Amino acid sequence: MKILLGRDDVNPDNLDHDGRTPLWIAASNGHKGVVKILLGRDDVDPDKPNVDGRTPLWSAASNGRKGLGVVKMLLGRADVNPDKPDNYGQTPLCYAALNGHQGVVTMLLKRGDVNPEIPDIDGQTPLCCAAENGHEGVVKMLLKRDNVNPDRPDAHSRTLLWWAVLESRDRYCEVNLSRTRVDVIVWMTTVHLSTS
Repeated sequence: MKILLGRDDVNPDNLDHDGRTPLWIAASNGHKGVVKILLGRDDVDPDKPNVDGRTPLWSAASNGRKGLGVVKMLLGRADVNPDKPDNYGQTPLCYAALNGHQGVVTMLLKRGDVNPEIPDIDGQTPLCCAAENGHEGVVKMLLKRDNVNPDRPDAHSRTLLWWAVLESRDRYCEVNLSRTRVDVIVWMTTVHLSTS
């Protein structure tokens, strides 16, 4: 890597056919040493997205524990946007929540510039993404925050409570009902109609 980067004819920020830079690929695979070398260069854009609009941080965040060290490095930079959505509206937090990566979610939520309520193109927030995939730990983390609305519906009118009932997740129901004033009879009628 160091030998190649020492050559004048090597572009360290060159894109492949999917718009991925060497940094993007290294971040995706959790290669901290390579990421550190690339981040030390002025000719590498640490926030350059691929063709899907996914940045190196997004890529590292999607890999959970494998990407934790890289996520930490990228979050330490002022020129990396931790809330940048991809072409489908999914932020690094949204995708980490979708995959149940609690360590990454914790890191992202510690930042004041990460909004846990940004919906993707289907209107799903990180909370609904985590609930849909049964990631109870992430759901609990998000529900502890005052700036997360457990009643916010997605584009198909599905809320956390909808996912909880659909998946028979009693603990989600208990926590959600303790934080909301849902008209359960009306809500249950809606769920019955939408699932029948």
